[in-house]
Amino acid sequence: MAGAAWGRRGGLALLRGALGAASRRACSSGAPVRAPSAAAQELQSSGRGRFLLEHAAPFSAFLTDSFGRQHNYLRISLTEKCNLRCQYCMPEEGVQLTPKSELLTAQEIITLARLFVKEGVEKIRLTGGEPLIRPDVVDIVGQLYKLEGLKTIAVTTNGINLTRLLPRLKEAGLNAINISLDTLVPAKFEFIVRRKGFHKVMEGIHKATELGYRPVKVNCVVMRGFNEDELLSFVDFTKDLPLDVRFIEYMPFDGNKWNFKKMVSYKEMLDTIKQRWPELEKLPCETSSTAKSFKVPHFQGQISFITSMSEHFCGSCNRLRITADGNLKVCLFGSSEVSLRDHLRSGASEEELVQIIGAAVGRKKKQHAGMFNISQMKNRPMILIEPVLMSLPLCRDALQNPPNSKQWGHTFSHWLTSRASLPKQTGKVLMKNKLTRQLFLPGSYPEQQRQITMGILQTQLRGCCVFQKDPDSTFDTKCLEASPVGQVSVDCQSEEASSGSEFCTRDLGSCTTVPRASDNLTHTDEEGRATMVDVGGKPDSKRIAVAGAVVRLGEKAFGMVRQNQVKKGDVLAVAQIAGIQGAKLTSQLIPLCHNIPLNHVEVSLSLDESRYAVVIRSSCQTWGRTGVEMEALTAASLAALTVYDMCKAVTHDIVIEEVKLLSKTGGQRGDFSRA
Repeated sequence: MAGAAWGRRGGLALLRGALGAASRRACSSGAPVRAPSAAAQELQSSGRGRFLLEHAAPFSAFLTDSFGRQHNYLRISLTEKCNLRCQYCMPEEGVQLTPKSELLTAQEIITLARLFVKEGVEKIRLTGGEPLIRPDVVDIVGQLYKLEGLKTIAVTTNGINLTRLLPRLKEAGLNAINISLDTLVPAKFEFIVRRKGFHKVMEGIHKATELGYRPVKVNCVVMRGFNEDELLSFVDFTKDLPLDVRFIEYMPFDGNKWNFKKMVSYKEMLDTIKQRWPELEKLPCETSSTAKSFKVPHFQGQISFITSMSEHFCGSCNRLRITADGNLKVCLFGSSEVSLRDHLRSGASEEELVQIIGAAVGRKKKQHAGMFNISQMKNRPMILIEPVLMSLPLCRDALQNPPNSKQWGHTFSHWLTSRASLPKQTGKVLMKNKLTRQLFLPGSYPEQQRQITMGILQTQLRGCCVFQKDPDSTFDTKCLEASPVGQVSVDCQSEEASSGSEFCTRDLGSCTTVPRASDNLTHTDEEGRATMVDVGGKPDSKRIAVAGAVVRLGEKAFGMVRQNQVKKGDVLAVAQIAGIQGAKLTSQLIPLCHNIPLNHVEVSLSLDESRYAVVIRSSCQTWGRTGVEMEALTAASLAALTVYDMCKAVTHDIVIEEVKLLSKTGGQRGDFSRA
């Protein structure tokens, strides 16, 4: 960028600040545009103001993408480390971190920040991990404050260290704060983060208000079965404090199994709040704002909704991100990254860096994928993720070993159910799984909650062994021994009985077994002719089956699927629907299958770049007299065939393989789990 052009841009900083409110468009809801201030009008009418407007250089072409979006907001991750161990974020023992030598130094952070500010960035937010555990965070804020043209320095924190550091941070130049807090219940907080600290977070919030931060933003990710019952409490939290409580729609990311049932949409949250406060007022919003803001009249604070799932805000996106190891991400949901660290350390000039940044920004897509595609997307394992946009509000950009769905499953709903129903001691023990060391009962579906809780209560009285098989687990079924004194979980399943055992009891110190697999075909009569099995005499039981398939596409077709460039449409979304439909039509496709009422069908598709393959997983559930293996296999097969059909115009060198049953539970012949 020419020096003269930059000079005019720098000279425009004050004018832009004064005219900013006037230049914002009304938000999509029709809220009014704020009128320009008297100072802005005076500056605009002055001789220098007119000169700057007439001779102003346009916003940096390097930070303007092909859709005209101007990126003046930069988020920088300072560290991968965190001082909490949230259930949904990382294992209790932590994860493997990037070597310190590969992370950006303080000087590299300032060098890159200065470059972005020169090109027009006006706001920088420091994230993590937990940014306030970085020893030089105060110095970094102080160095950023010296950058001419930078208007806002913000931080997103879990609040644990905030009270201690905030006075120094404020003195250094920090002028905006976001604090992550998903619950107002201390015991629930401690369970989630595996650490004490609720009162430290609350002290940090109050300290921020005392030091004059207006507003103090509180990020709350809302998840069904976990904290949606606290919506009204969070709104009431704004009554006497200048807070902006921001309710964030639960979002998926790499390692977190997306469950649409857990999502509480913006409109549902708004309806719930309006039932209590019908006088809730809509507030004006800025063009680039990610939030829809409201206020209860006479409350000091306000609430906002981040509708990142139900109503994306890609069209006004003005954000860029730099990870702790120095990679530039132009879209949080994009898999492409550019290492600014490597170019910086190889001696690239400022002009070369600007060209590299500009090329990356120019490749930014019009919008990110839909909900389903995001949930299946192969991306950097960002357990420590963007607090404003993601479901993991305490952390951000970096760790390499995310927990999968088996590790946290339906942790919260189980915890709330058992803690509300059982004595304190036993409740703690029952959530300690011997195999995974996680504090929850493995495997859950809403209709099981009452049965599980009642079974545990009965167990307390008679010392029985109770178990619940996780349909997604590769482990054998295990027993959780519960007794009035709360012993730890034990395995009461013998090696000999494992293939056929379905339940155990401790009453007589023995396990009860059920029949093993049959040695004869069940779908033929005595003369060898095909016949349906009579299931009329079988007892009803819960049946779950999981199946899988793999579709190898080849490099070209795989790339087109990943970029959603196949002419027929969104391959993964269409295949998911086809699989679900296939499961429901199994009895019409497979002649000797019974027509079974399915309680639940789930089909997921993920991309495996190492094999250029789509990996399909299907799960079916019913309560009845026969199993759902065929439904699960049909779902996986139909999804695989749909992928083939949609990609065959690109190549016919497509292989469908590994169509197989992965696991089944329920029925007289026992459970099955493929190694």
